[in-house]
Amino acid sequence: MSARASLGRTLHTVVPSLRSVEDLLHRAAAEGETFGQLVSITAAHKSEAEIEVACYLSPLRGNVRRVVIELADATQWRQIDREHALISQRDASRRMILQLAHEIRNPLGGLRGAAQLLERELPTPELREFTRIIIGEADRLAALTDSLLGPVRRPKRQDVNVHEVLERVVTLIASERQTALHLFRDYDPSLPTLSADPDQLSQALLNIARNALQSIGPEGEVLFRTRALTNFPIGAVRHKLVLSIEVEDDGPGVPAELAESIFYPLVTGRSDGTGLGLAISQDLVSRHGGLIEYQSRPGKTTFMVRLPVGASAPEAV
Repeated sequence: MSARASLGRTLHTVVPSLRSVEDLLHRAAAEGETFGQLVSITAAHKSEAEIEVACYLSPLRGNVRRVVIELADATQWRQIDREHALISQRDASRRMILQLAHEIRNPLGGLRGAAQLLERELPTPELREFTRIIIGEADRLAALTDSLLGPVRRPKRQDVNVHEVLERVVTLIASERQTALHLFRDYDPSLPTLSADPDQLSQALLNIARNALQSIGPEGEVLFRTRALTNFPIGAVRHKLVLSIEVEDDGPGVPAELAESIFYPLVTGRSDGTGLGLAISQDLVSRHGGLIEYQSRPGKTTFMVRLPVGASAPEAV
């Protein structure tokens, strides 16, 4: 905004989002002290996207009636904080998964074996039906613990075209939906190949896509997007090139009470969900040096899979 357009106007009419710091502005002028606050500013020139900024209000020396306002982009700071939290959450969930799976798996063998021995002693098919139920439920729990443990092998890396992996995922989820489904693609055809395990990458993306599929209504939409990010940090490491694979849906969004724990195992917002999909996906992506993040509000939820490209030494952030 030009000086001519802003001269003589109050702060909140120039930048409406700064109304929240007007009290600090008056305090800085009255007390001669510097104050700071994190503020979300709406940038109209970027389709009303919100930008997080650190706002500093400092009185001019020798003139307490004038205050300098400095705005510094805090988006990257917040992103690094969020990623550190996600990495800590991932490590904690991995420990929880392993401990829980082993605690469940240990007695299952004995339970199933006892049911098989009992089945041989029962005289009628009607009674043996109950032991078959026990054996079936034991097998179901065994499959659940296998899901909890996830693939323990290291990724078998090869050059992978992420769009081929995505198309396989799209085909699978389209076949699982009985009603109309609107699938959209927004691919960057210039993306390089990625050194990754195609099966593990497919499983991670399939879990995310299934979540999107289950959250949308009968006429819902799911968008698959790919982008290249340069000099992008993942946790405390900056990578020269990162592939971003995004799955976006127009469902109701992540419940507020689950926002901070969605990647923990057994956390789910659905009555029929296991709460394992996202935890396993985060673990699989982490095996490739990547991270899954998400943004959510009603009508738009986006899960972003960030995967570093190349084996060059990263720069610390």
